[in-house]
Amino acid sequence: MAAREYGQYCGVTRALELVGERWALLIVRDLLVGPRRYGELAAGLPRIPSNVLATRLKELQAAGIIRRAPRSRIIIYELTAYGHELEPVVLALSAWGFKALDEPRDEQVVTPDALTIALRSTFQADAAALLPATAYAARLGEVDLQVRVAGPTLAIARGGAEDVDLSFAAGPGIRRLLSGDLAPARAIETGIVRVLTGAPELLDRFARTFRVAA
Repeated sequence: MAAREYGQYCGVTRALELVGERWALLIVRDLLVGPRRYGELAAGLPRIPSNVLATRLKELQAAGIIRRAPRSRIIIYELTAYGHELEPVVLALSAWGFKALDEPRDEQVVTPDALTIALRSTFQADAAALLPATAYAARLGEVDLQVRVAGPTLAIARGGAEDVDLSFAAGPGIRRLLSGDLAPARAIETGIVRVLTGAPELLDRFARTFRVAA
């Protein structure tokens, strides 16, 4: 599959040959959220040239990482079981890269799938297991997500507030809350997080549930 060959017999080398081409791992990232049509993948990766997207999909399919599946007269792309094995790798990369995030540049976009993976990568299942089940509506920039936590189980879906315990809005500054640099009460005081509905104290529960591990 790979356009490049490293000339080394090594698992890391082979992994890079399979998913190390530009855009490949971001396609996997979005498919970890759920199956997508070609147009949905293109919309979630707005800067990818159409010919590159088509090539990467063919390469990932040839490697057994994704497959094309017909659904009600349309074609969707989904991960195979082998492709799903990349989930812990992608989540670990997300958490690792999160620590190096700075303020976003003007040309950078935030997508629902990227935010979903970010939350999944910061989810602290052990902490959540000790807390009451809680439903959040998070408006992060222009993206609305419903985040439901029940013990160590996490479910994230697109959409606004609907039968939730806490609804809040935040911009990129929320990374300071997730990294532990900013206490929840201070995040509200400074306007980095705006509580829309629900008890502001529940933001502390959110911060304990979603945290970048040290």
